[in-house]
Amino acid sequence: MLGKFIANMVTVPGDSPVFETPEKYGLKYETVTFKAEDGVELSGWIINPGMDKIILQQHFASQCSRTGYTPKGKSGVKLWDTDITFLRQAKHFTDHGYSVLMYDFRNHGKSGKANLPYVTGGVEEAKDVIAAVKYISKHQDYKDASIGLFSICMGTNATSLAFGIKGGLENYKNIKAYVSVQPLNYGDFLQGMGMPRFLVNRANNVNLGRGGKDFYRVPYDNLKKVHIPVMVFQNSNDPWTNMNSVKKYYDTIPTEKVMVWADLEKKRAAAYDYVGAKPEEFVEFFNKYMK
Repeated sequence: MLGKFIANMVTVPGDSPVFETPEKYGLKYETVTFKAEDGVELSGWIINPGMDKIILQQHFASQCSRTGYTPKGKSGVKLWDTDITFLRQAKHFTDHGYSVLMYDFRNHGKSGKANLPYVTGGVEEAKDVIAAVKYISKHQDYKDASIGLFSICMGTNATSLAFGIKGGLENYKNIKAYVSVQPLNYGDFLQGMGMPRFLVNRANNVNLGRGGKDFYRVPYDNLKKVHIPVMVFQNSNDPWTNMNSVKKYYDTIPTEKVMVWADLEKKRAAAYDYVGAKPEEFVEFFNKYMK
């Protein structure tokens, strides 16, 4: 029972409402849907449509949607006391001439349910990232556009895993740059929360037994297929992350890259909030490579 409880902490999608819309920020947008290779229908928006460069934004997992995280209605420990609103950085990107595709991962927000109703740390969600890139690459309005990937937490694991698999991102030369915000694996995450290794292993066995993926799987082999410049952004005070794992993640990337260590509040979600409050450095990075 304890193993199942711990496994559910990080693999049950939880309440992930799409709690606001682009109108709040005065943004023009289109509602879109597209399908992953296994048939899961994904729901999202293209904001500020029609530009010749577009950011694809991948959110983090449990209790998060394309719009971010809201503490409203949440019970137990809350990740953050106020809304973490990803539309803030979307507006900033649009102010600098970008379109933005924001979409919900499988089992989150308004996207469809998968046969496996759990968060897999990016393994199954990598199909969604590939689907988003494929959708934009074939879209009449964006087939000649440059693509930037802006991926957060589980979203960055999914993006990294999407390199080097069937139909992988290494095949898309229109992808020009990639920002990875706080990559992690769930094994490190749970141990960072104070769980002893033997309990994490017990939870991992539960997860594997019901068709989930290994908590300790890190996409190092996939990262070797990355062919674009990468920024890795990490709160150096994040208590739930093994910084050596982040360093290894960064060191494995074979292309031009930059590591940003931010001195933020001692909470993991501080970085998620920061990317909307201070998005200038991310825009500057994309501007360098997306002409």
